Amino acid sequence: MLVTSKELFQQAKENGYAIPAPNFIDVESMKVYLEVAEELNVPVILALAESHLDLISLEEAALNGKYFGEKAKVPVVLHLDHGMTPSVIKKAIDLGFTSVMIDASQDEFAANVAKTKEIITYAHPKGVVVEAEIGHVGSGVNYENHEHTDSKYTTVEDAVNFIQETNVDSLAISIGTAHGMYKGVPEINFERLNEIAKAVDTPLVLHGGSSSGDENLARCGREGIAKINVFSDLVNAAMDGITETKPVNYLEVKEAAKQGMRECLTHYYGVFGTEKYND
Repeated sequence: MLVTSKELFQQAKENGYAIPAPNFIDVESMKVYLEVAEELNVPVILALAESHLDLISLEEAALNGKYFGEKAKVPVVLHLDHGMTPSVIKKAIDLGFTSVMIDASQDEFAANVAKTKEIITYAHPKGVVVEAEIGHVGSGVNYENHEHTDSKYTTVEDAVNFIQETNVDSLAISIGTAHGMYKGVPEINFERLNEIAKAVDTPLVLHGGSSSGDENLARCGREGIAKINVFSDLVNAAMDGITETKPVNYLEVKEAAKQGMRECLTHYYGVFGTEKYND
């Protein structure tokens, strides 16, 4: 069934687990993620980043996402991830995405608020939920050491004020992860996570889940994060599957890649504690 993330996030928040948001880049990856979710009988957030629109169009993503999502036996959220361009975000809403992210995290606070409110004003009357980001989750070329990335921690004050001014549905916060792959395991600021989680009722989201360490991610789910984004680990698992099985034709290449992604996403469902959804 195709749904928004509102009730799913509230349930995750209340019961101490996170829901994976695997980024799809084509119909094949979308279908793999749905297969895993149905096998485990858990929800899935199918996320398409605006930066990947050179790989699959919004129209193609919406058509297939709605088709497969409506057929699915588990809750499916079709989400536009890291939307930077208002016209693209609004188009995704019009095409049937049930959730969108406005990422103005590199802007000053007031500009971030203004851009987020613009999208919320457009999305909410159409029944679409909105995610925004405060602080900034930077590049993962190196692990978070405050010298090699452009990450900026989210402050409690900014999180509280931002939610009060925008009424955003979920908030991505920066607590030590970064997008991409790390050299090492990042040091997560759980003290900041706990402070923010206690100060706001709005569900919190974590970007940069890949290679962040299983215990780190499990603890994030237990301590207030309702959604964790994963991409790099999935595409790397696809490549590992190909390398390990040494396929000899295109069909075998596809199956090896899909199997690698299946195993990776299944692993993260376990790490995030998403099986608690069925409790």
